[in-house]
Amino acid sequence: MKLTILGCYAATPRTFTNPTSQILEIKNRLFLIDCGEGTQVQLRKNKIRFSKINHIFISHLHGDHFFGLVGLVSTFTLLNRATDLHIYGPKGIKEIIMLQLRLSNSWTNYGLHFHELESNESEVIYEDEKVTIKTIPLKHRIYTNGFLFQERMDKRKLNVDAVQSFEIDKCYYQNIKNGKDILLEDGRIVENHLLTFDPIPPISYAFCSDTAYDESIVPLLKDVDILYHEATFLQSEENLAKKTMHCTAKEAATIALKANVKQLVLGHYSTRYENIKLFKDEAQTIFSEVLLADDGKSFEF
Repeated sequence: MKLTILGCYAATPRTFTNPTSQILEIKNRLFLIDCGEGTQVQLRKNKIRFSKINHIFISHLHGDHFFGLVGLVSTFTLLNRATDLHIYGPKGIKEIIMLQLRLSNSWTNYGLHFHELESNESEVIYEDEKVTIKTIPLKHRIYTNGFLFQERMDKRKLNVDAVQSFEIDKCYYQNIKNGKDILLEDGRIVENHLLTFDPIPPISYAFCSDTAYDESIVPLLKDVDILYHEATFLQSEENLAKKTMHCTAKEAATIALKANVKQLVLGHYSTRYENIKLFKDEAQTIFSEVLLADDGKSFEF
């Protein structure tokens, strides 16, 4: 799993920082999460292939999380995209994007599919044989979702030496990978665990931005491998965090601790702070495994 931060600062773009957008790569699938202004430029700077982006997830309809979307949709047309594009976001996102396309007479030459979200409960919004994606209802000034990405368990790995020692025919190999025991010609049953290795444990990634401090999401985040959680403010601005329905670094770390996550990644910093290391210092007073997101930074898990 690879996470590339295209932008991770709050509110407005600056010459050296960008609003929220990131690419999550899972088992050769690319997912774009949020699409703040300037996302196209950041995709190019980070050498992300536009053609590999088939699914875009928008957390909410505040501009710093989706103002780059219509531009990206239009650029796909200019690049002669042929593959369908799926956009997941709050109800209203279709109306916003389609209005801009209609008034500018900029219709796409590819299938553009909107999956509008309204539920206040967690729900599966995408799954295939490799990954499952669920919403994480968040508490913000408007309807907002985080997203939980979970790798699906791989098939078991064949222990070739063990299989050959039992002289099992290759036609049974797929059944063995699928977890089945094998009946030998002499009547013996060979249990599957003697013929296979455990698969690599699946990894999970949770994206939570923007939200007020809300312990109700802890069960959804339980034992997640990597949690990206907004930390717009430091604890010294706790009152401002409450007023704007955002979190402090300390609060993000508290969620990570209560959910027993393995790794916390902080982001969505207010641009009032000159040194983002302060966020890590504050979070580590509560939770030790803290990483700082920053524009152009990649993490491999």
